[in-house]
Amino acid sequence: MNAFRILGDLSHLLAMILLLGKIWRSKCCKGISGKSQILFALVFTTRYLDLFTNFISVYNTVMKVVFLLCSYVTVYMIYGKFRKTFDIENDTFRLEFLLVPVIGLSFLENYSFTPLEILWTFSIYLESVAILPQLFMISKTGEAETITTHYLFFLGVYRALYLANWIRRYQTENFYDQIAVVSGVVQTIFYCDFFYLYVTKVLKGKKLSLPMPI
Repeated sequence: MNAFRILGDLSHLLAMILLLGKIWRSKCCKGISGKSQILFALVFTTRYLDLFTNFISVYNTVMKVVFLLCSYVTVYMIYGKFRKTFDIENDTFRLEFLLVPVIGLSFLENYSFTPLEILWTFSIYLESVAILPQLFMISKTGEAETITTHYLFFLGVYRALYLANWIRRYQTENFYDQIAVVSGVVQTIFYCDFFYLYVTKVLKGKKLSLPMPI
C-alpha cells in the first residue's frame, strides 16, 4: 500500500458516490449509460470472487464490498427504481463488441489457466474499456451534465493514480504486473480527450458539449 493506491481508491469511491448521489437527488438517470454500469458491475463481480477465498486486510475487504454494493445499487436505480427516466434511445453501444474480444483475450493472455485467474484477468481487460458506452453516449447526445463529467473526471483520476501506484511499486518492491499496467494505460488514454474538455470547459463553469456527429 502506498499513498497513490489509497488516493486512487478514494477517487474511485468518490466517483461512484457522486453518480449515486446524482441519481438519488434528481431521481433521474438521464445522461448515464446503463451499459457502462453493467460492465463495471461485471468487473467487480469477476474480480472480487476472492472475497470468499483470500483475506488480505480489513481495508481491502471493506473496499471490495463497498464497490460491489455501489455498482449493483447503481444498476438497480437505472434499470429498476428510475428506469422510466433512463435514456435508452442514446445508450446504444453494442456490448458484444467489447465482451467478445475481452473474453477471448482473457483466455489467451493470463498468468494462470485457472477459473479465478481467468476471471480476474477478464475483469482487468474489461475495466479498461467499460467506460466506452458512456463516452459513446456523450458523443451521441453532444453534451453531458456537470455531475456526470465530475464522475468521469474522478474515474480518470483514479486510473492515473493507479499508474503512479504501479510505478511506485516497481521502484520500491520491484513488482510489475504487465496485464494491469497495460490495461490501465489503455484506459487512461480513453480519458485524455475528456480531461482536456473538463479542464477547458467544466472547470470554467461551462457545460461540456461536443460537436454532434453527422
